[in-house]
Amino acid sequence: MEKTNQKVVIVGQGYVGLPVAMRAVQVGYTVVGVDLDANRVDSLKRGISYVDDISDLELAAAFDSARYLATSDYDEAQDFDIAVITVPTPLRESLPDLSFIEASSHSLALRLKPGATVILESTTYPGTTEELLVPILEKGSGLTAGKDFYVGYSPERIDPGNKTWGFVQTPKVVSGVTADCLVRVQSFYEDLVDRAVPVSSPKEAELTKLLENTFRHVNIALVNELAIFANQLGVNVWESIEAAGTKPFGFMKFTPGPGVGGHCLPVDPSYLSWQVRRKLGQNFRFVELANDINDNMPQYVVQRIMELLNQQERSVKGSKVLLVGLAYKKNTGDIREAPSLRVAELLGDFGATLSAVDGHVEQHRWPDGVKKVEFTQAEVDEADIVVVLTDHDDIDYSPVEVTETLVLDTKNVMRGATVSRL
Repeated sequence: MEKTNQKVVIVGQGYVGLPVAMRAVQVGYTVVGVDLDANRVDSLKRGISYVDDISDLELAAAFDSARYLATSDYDEAQDFDIAVITVPTPLRESLPDLSFIEASSHSLALRLKPGATVILESTTYPGTTEELLVPILEKGSGLTAGKDFYVGYSPERIDPGNKTWGFVQTPKVVSGVTADCLVRVQSFYEDLVDRAVPVSSPKEAELTKLLENTFRHVNIALVNELAIFANQLGVNVWESIEAAGTKPFGFMKFTPGPGVGGHCLPVDPSYLSWQVRRKLGQNFRFVELANDINDNMPQYVVQRIMELLNQQERSVKGSKVLLVGLAYKKNTGDIREAPSLRVAELLGDFGATLSAVDGHVEQHRWPDGVKKVEFTQAEVDEADIVVVLTDHDDIDYSPVEVTETLVLDTKNVMRGATVSRL
């Protein structure tokens, strides 16, 4: 069937789903983007992209093609040929929450037709596709996976703000519950990206994603703890990391920060740890240790703020704290699980007056109790302390070079006589 005659439904139009939808339109598919967030759908219909990697021009081109529809109505998904599920999989009280996968699967099952393909991209534990998704689809449709319709898993690898490795350039791991399912899944993604990498079953694909993010999580925890000890020992950890990074083999550079955020690192390794504990009755000690270190970095940042203020005989209560960057990652507006939120919460509990600079974060996602300001010389000079949490490229850090205000830089981007580093 020609791509122009195939209807693709992308469930979830966030940082993962919207790039997939835009690319599918570009290569010729007719795409329905389903998202239950009314603010997102309204923004898309007005031609305003809230995903940094998708410009308003790209969004306008998709609508102009007459092959893209943004909606909150699952009825628009009727008679789909391919459906891709990109919904969130958060943690609720430290346990995996698969309710978004379950809800979208039930909705798709009611509209599933013979010959259609359903692909899960949401990060989850090994076994989810075959043990959760397939039974819901079969029960709701009365069809049999691998015989009447096709199912697979392909972990998302979106890296917001990465100008080198975008969706198209990044190899896509693909899988299917049967050999025929794999063929359908692989064929779809080969239309979208430069390279598809098949694996033998969805379990291997699901574990691939968890392995990638657990690797990052553990190594970030290592340098975070190293930064804490280096500060106590009077050693410049940033200089040591840069020096180690010159080694052309056996070392990969990771840098410390105020914690981890986004939809991956604070969540994905815990899915793996939970599955190991549930299935094997054992603890994944590396993950649990990394969780402990990274989860406590916001508290360490606040401790350093208190120490710096104390040196000038000031308390946190009543102090004006200017936070620079709220998003969890530079050059994006993604504030999900951002460590800045915990830093702001703790400082607010101590009675600090908070303001923040971040031109990427949407207004309706701005944290309560934090005033939105511009990064001007006046704002810097009026603050009692400036805290850099996200190193956006569009921020001019020069006001810090001439200020007498205290600065705590958790990203090693500022220079000045009053700057202290994590």
